[in-house]
Amino acid sequence: MAIFPRLVLASGNEGKLREFRRLLSPLRIEVVSQAELGIAAADEPHSTFVENALAKARHASGAANLPALADDSGVCVAALGGAPGVQSARYAGDPRSDRRNNEKLIADLAGVADRRAHYYCMLVLFRHAGDPEPILAEGRWDGTIIDRARGQGGFGYDPFFLDADTGLTGAELPLAQKNERSHRGRAMRALIARLAAEA
Repeated sequence: MAIFPRLVLASGNEGKLREFRRLLSPLRIEVVSQAELGIAAADEPHSTFVENALAKARHASGAANLPALADDSGVCVAALGGAPGVQSARYAGDPRSDRRNNEKLIADLAGVADRRAHYYCMLVLFRHAGDPEPILAEGRWDGTIIDRARGQGGFGYDPFFLDADTGLTGAELPLAQKNERSHRGRAMRALIARLAAEA
């Protein structure tokens, strides 16, 4: 039995939608994107992942009158002081472009020996728009940034993000393995554990 039958994902990102549908399928929760429901994206003016995720989930839940899940995530590079961080999706400015974001990241790291990086994910789930106790869960995925893209899968910075343990980029990892290792997969497992405890 699902905790609730349906939730809205506070994102229009098709890659995220695919990942969340796969991750939530064992709980038999239907995931629809806010774009499918005609809901405009919320503003993300904050400097932290948690504040942006809270704003997005509250907005989507209120507009859809459904439980809402928001993910604020990004890649944080040690040598860049944690950038792109919360600006990961707009690192190269608008309109958003994975290609331009990656080009800027590689250019910013030119000649830099320290390539340590990690993906970070903050998930927030509102059961309803006025939920005083939203569920928060976080995940981290460590790796390094490489100069040449590898792999055809994934999205965002995945072709340039080398997993610390497997030696594969996020774009080379099969989806099931990526979900095991990724920041989003780890955060999602923590969230699911919380949801299961409430069932």
